[in-house]
Amino acid sequence: MTDVLHAVENGVSWITLNRPEAMNAVTWDQRERIIALLGEASADPDVRAVVVTATGRGFCAGADLRGAPASGDRVPGDVARTIRLGAQRFIAAVMDCEKPVIAAVNGTAAGIGAHLAFACDLVLAAESAKFIEVFVRRGLVPDGGGAYLLPRLIGPQRTKELMFFGDAVTAPEARELGLVNRVVPAEELEKTAREWAERLAQGPTRALALTKQLVNASLDADRAAAFAAEAAAQEINMTTRDANEGVASFVERRTARYEGR
Repeated sequence: MTDVLHAVENGVSWITLNRPEAMNAVTWDQRERIIALLGEASADPDVRAVVVTATGRGFCAGADLRGAPASGDRVPGDVARTIRLGAQRFIAAVMDCEKPVIAAVNGTAAGIGAHLAFACDLVLAAESAKFIEVFVRRGLVPDGGGAYLLPRLIGPQRTKELMFFGDAVTAPEARELGLVNRVVPAEELEKTAREWAERLAQGPTRALALTKQLVNASLDADRAAAFAAEAAAQEINMTTRDANEGVASFVERRTARYEGR
């Protein structure tokens, strides 16, 4: 059985975690495969959107460290390096993907699984989905960029509540908090993700990539830096075929036909 299913349909790269018996706890091999697929999506002009989802009842129950490369005696610095090259690199791959990434959360998303969802550009959740900052239950500090992502999504006070207590957050509660864009019945999750992704795949792909970069960087930049980045992004985007098509379609009063180039 393939632990990560992959297909490209109508310009959308579908990445599906496929270890339902383990609630899709992500292994080292799965993580590396997903990172590679996100990199391929960035580089492939025929891929114009990405969906990350899973089979079974769980979206991703956290990290499964079985199958990681063997290591010798631990010395100071090993843990930090493991986190930097592992969980943090995994989440960064989602945030740095040059195509819009949709999370279609079909079930429980815990630990790094929750952060995988929150790193995506848009989050769809089945009504049965749950999000759990599980680290405190194990006496651990959150990793995978959680303490970076959540305050930017919901503010520091709510972040501390979720991380200090580790309580499960239902999909409707996550939507109220601002962690989820839309909650749908489980049977409509794939259909809705397909509609959203294919709509994005018909859009001006390079403009979307630059927009993603601007928004992701905005909370780490002062106004002068953000305005400079915006101007540079506009300069770059105006060299694309899609920008010229967008302007031409407006002038000619017709629907734009974007190619992702």
